[in-house]
Amino acid sequence: MTQLLLFNVFNGLIVGAFYALMALGLSLILNLSGVINFAHGGFLAIGAYLAYALMPHIGFWGALVVAPLLTAVLGLAVERVLIRRLYGRDPLYSLLLTFGLAYILEDGTRYIWGAQSLPFPIPDWLTTPLSSEYFFLTGYRLFMVVLVAAAVGALFYILNKTRLGMRIRAGTLDLETVSVLGVNVTVLRNLNFGLGIYLAGLAGVLAAGMLGLQPTIGSALIMPSFVAIIVGGLGSLVGTLLGGLLIGVASGVTTVFFPSATEAVMYVMMGLVLLWRPQGLLGEEGRTQ
Repeated sequence: MTQLLLFNVFNGLIVGAFYALMALGLSLILNLSGVINFAHGGFLAIGAYLAYALMPHIGFWGALVVAPLLTAVLGLAVERVLIRRLYGRDPLYSLLLTFGLAYILEDGTRYIWGAQSLPFPIPDWLTTPLSSEYFFLTGYRLFMVVLVAAAVGALFYILNKTRLGMRIRAGTLDLETVSVLGVNVTVLRNLNFGLGIYLAGLAGVLAAGMLGLQPTIGSALIMPSFVAIIVGGLGSLVGTLLGGLLIGVASGVTTVFFPSATEAVMYVMMGLVLLWRPQGLLGEEGRTQ
C-alpha cells in the first residue's frame, strides 16, 4: 500500500507540474490582457506535434528547445492578427474566439498528423527506472520535474529581475498608468502572450513524452489548468503554481482510495476553496469581481 501511495503521489506531482506550467501561461495572459484563452490547450498540442515533426531532424533535445519557441512565435502571430482586435471589448468576444480557435488547432493537428495516437520517442536512458524498489521513478519523470522547476524559476526571474517582467507585473495592476508612463502596451501584451504560449508549448513536449501524442492532449489538460488558477487565486502566479501542484497530488492520492472520483476531486476542492476563500488561496481581493 505504501509503494502504491508513493507511486500515485509522485505521479500526481508530475501531472500537477503540467497543470501548473499550463496554468502559469494562462494566468499571465489573463492577468495582463483579460483574455480567457481556451485555445491554450491547442497550443500545447501544437508544441507537442512540432517536437514530433522536428525530432527526426534535430533529435529529442533539439526539439525540446525549438518546438516551444516555434509555438511561441505562432502565439505572437495569433495575438497580433486575432486577439489584439478584441482588447477593451466584452470578454465574451475573446472567450468565444479562443474557444473556436481551440477547435481549429485540434482539428488542424488531426488533419496533418492523423487522429490516431502516436508514440513520442525519448532517449532510452531516460526510460530506465532509477531504483528497483521504486520502479516508477524513471529518469524521464525526474527530468520533467527538474525542468518544470527550472522553467518556473526562470519565469519568476524574468518577472522580478528584468525590465520586461517588471512592466508586465505593473501592467497587471494598472495598465493605463503603465501606458501613460510611455510603455508600448501593444508590444507588452504581445510579448506577454508569447511568453504564456511558450509555457504551453514546453508543457506539450514534456506531456507527450509521458502521455503519448494525440490531438486531444491539450483539451484533456485545459480544464484542470483553469481549476488550478481558481484554487490558487486570480492575480497570483505563486498561487497558480500551488494550485496546480495541489490538485495534481489530490487526484493522485484519490486514485488509491476512490478511483472513480479521480477527476471529480479537483472540482470538489475548487468548490471548497471558493466557499472558504472566494479569491482563492493566494488570490487578491476583488480580482474575481
